Amino acid sequence: MRFSIITLFEELIRPFFETSLLKRAIEKKLIEVEIINLRDFGIGKHRKVDDYPYGLSSGMILMCEPLKKALFSIEGENKYVILTSPSGYQLNQNIIENNLSKKKHLVIIAGRYKGVDQRFIDKYVDIEISIGDYILQGGEIPAMIIVESVSRFVKGVLHSIDSAQNDSFSKGFLDSPKYTRPKIFEGLQVPDILLSGNHKKIEEYEEEESLKLTYKRRKDLIKNRDLTKRQKEIINRIKLEEKNDKIEH
Repeated sequence: MRFSIITLFEELIRPFFETSLLKRAIEKKLIEVEIINLRDFGIGKHRKVDDYPYGLSSGMILMCEPLKKALFSIEGENKYVILTSPSGYQLNQNIIENNLSKKKHLVIIAGRYKGVDQRFIDKYVDIEISIGDYILQGGEIPAMIIVESVSRFVKGVLHSIDSAQNDSFSKGFLDSPKYTRPKIFEGLQVPDILLSGNHKKIEEYEEEESLKLTYKRRKDLIKNRDLTKRQKEIINRIKLEEKNDKIEH
């Protein structure tokens, strides 16, 4: 898996790939990461990469020509070009697992300033991606998030691909609460069912706890989903418990 990141601030990104699992993945050649400094392709002696927008907008806009030159400097075919942008599709596990992780070479352009000339987007960008409904100074953090989240699906990066496939959101819901040793911490005990060794019961318990947590914190993940009969029964039971709890209070 190859990642090429086009940015104006490579010093923000480079240290991220010098630690932890990503560093080991690069050393093992499981993934390849290259950082391209957009300023190197700027226009004139000042290497200009942005200019004022036409129309009524304020701020500065990244220009087409430096972006095109930076993009074309990247060798290889079958490049899938991502622009980090507040106007993009919101990043989620479905996009990561079923789209981005299937590509061999992702080129991530870290957006900056007020935005990017729409003509460059129309001609060269395959998808715009946002990491949430808030504004950052630039797209460097979103770019790192994309690399890390996608890398988890590259064989060998994690000890087991199951770790990625069983995380929160991989099954459409938040993951169930997790516990480890000791069995008792400050009077709080690990749920007995998790110590039972009964895999079927544990699986049922974790599914129910997952749905409870999702219903409490992210109802949007449940809405309009095609639930199984058992999942519907669990949700109905949660709703009834919630209703009874309101009556009692």
